[in-house]
Amino acid sequence: MAKCDICSKGAHFGNNVSHSNRKTNRIWNSNVKNVKCKVNGAARKLHVCTSCLKSGRVERA
Repeated sequence: MAKCDICSKGAHFGNNVSHSNRKTNRIWNSNVKNVKCKVNGAARKLHVCTSCLKSGRVERA
């Protein structure tokens, strides 16, 4: 899974815990999109999480 190029948010790891308290591995993927953004006046494709898009840290091209 990709990491956000702005805030470096990536996948998080943990456990599924059943009712009988058995643990199995689990992964939470962050919502990362491949977006065309303006970088120094030029358009580039970046991996950006939706929280960075929503907050306005990135200007879309």
